[in-house]
Amino acid sequence: MENTLQPFENETLTSTRHEKATDWISDEDISLKYGVRIVTMESLHPLKRVVTMLEKGDYELQPEFRRRYQWNNRKKSLLIESFLINVPVPPVFLYEDRPSHYEVVDGFQRINAVYDLFRDKLVLEGLEKWPELNGRRYSQLPDQIKEGLIRRNLSSFTLLPSKAVRKGDEAQFRQMVFERMNTGGSRITHQESRSFIYKGRLNDLCRKLSRNKYLCRTWDIPEPDAGETDDVISDELLANEHYQRMEDVELVLRFLANREKELCQEESVKEYLDRFLKYGNEQFSEERLKDSEALFNETIRLVYEIFGEKAFWLPRYRNNEWIWWPEATIAVYDPLMYVISQHVSDVGRILQCDQKFRSGIEDFYKENYDMFREEDIHQVGKRIALFEKLITDIIRIKKMWKIRFNLFKKGYAMIFRELG
Repeated sequence: MENTLQPFENETLTSTRHEKATDWISDEDISLKYGVRIVTMESLHPLKRVVTMLEKGDYELQPEFRRRYQWNNRKKSLLIESFLINVPVPPVFLYEDRPSHYEVVDGFQRINAVYDLFRDKLVLEGLEKWPELNGRRYSQLPDQIKEGLIRRNLSSFTLLPSKAVRKGDEAQFRQMVFERMNTGGSRITHQESRSFIYKGRLNDLCRKLSRNKYLCRTWDIPEPDAGETDDVISDELLANEHYQRMEDVELVLRFLANREKELCQEESVKEYLDRFLKYGNEQFSEERLKDSEALFNETIRLVYEIFGEKAFWLPRYRNNEWIWWPEATIAVYDPLMYVISQHVSDVGRILQCDQKFRSGIEDFYKENYDMFREEDIHQVGKRIALFEKLITDIIRIKKMWKIRFNLFKKGYAMIFRELG
């Protein structure tokens, strides 16, 4: 399907294809490639020094990750107890992105727990070997315990690219390091990696818009409240899987990226979103970012006003009956958001037809069931065409009835004038 999107003023829609790698490489090139590897340095940091390094800005803890992956007090306390009884604590991994400045690739919760302890923010709880210390802050600990903690160390491995890594390849190298280092436990998502690697204004905007109340309502994410800050997050929000895995941020990015290119092209969704975010961070003007923010907010609000909290649900045929599958799906989100964004100027006519949309949407999905059964990105263009037809048909019918009604009123007016 041809992309008929009208760009913002001064916006150029571009699409750059990746060059394909050759299948053959010489032994000389292989030897050169071996030089492109990680250099590691091992260090020991006294716990109290960690606080100083954080406050000097030597460590970058990635506030967005710290916010979404906060340990509760018990987990922090158990780490501190491990230091007390001298249980080996896994090292943290740092990436030196510039001289004497480190991004925390793995271990930011351990560092954060140490910081909270020495800044008297942590109230110990749930200690198993030292229950006598439960309920105390660092300042309330016996002097001998304080001295014991001060003598403990946190080990680290610092990773940095060898000099053979070309300057233009540094972002890709950092991404590879981050993804390889975060393979244990819960598998890191593409958006988590993307937000870590491609920091910038577009990335910040996506994080901001992810807390839109209408997006939260349609994806079953706790809404923001008045007291929410980067450091004060409700337990309910922290427990939400969409929020934890930064899927809400990716939803915003998908919407903005889909303006420029349908997601069913030759490169993968991951590759395209990576490239789009990197480009947007570097090239988008303030005006374009503001336009993108306004369009997203208007679109998700209009979707919610038409379809409500079930806007991105799909009916499924199970056990010889149709039931609404009670969760939002990308198969609906991508095409519906795209099409509605093309009709935000028709908001008045669309909202006048909201009952027709709500009453007809189930039959629409039933008639096109095969098209929405799988979250296949190669069907995005066809789904867009289906939604476009649904919306324009309903708007057109409404417009035709309005024209007929106006003509009908005009005819009666003429009769009354003739009757005097």
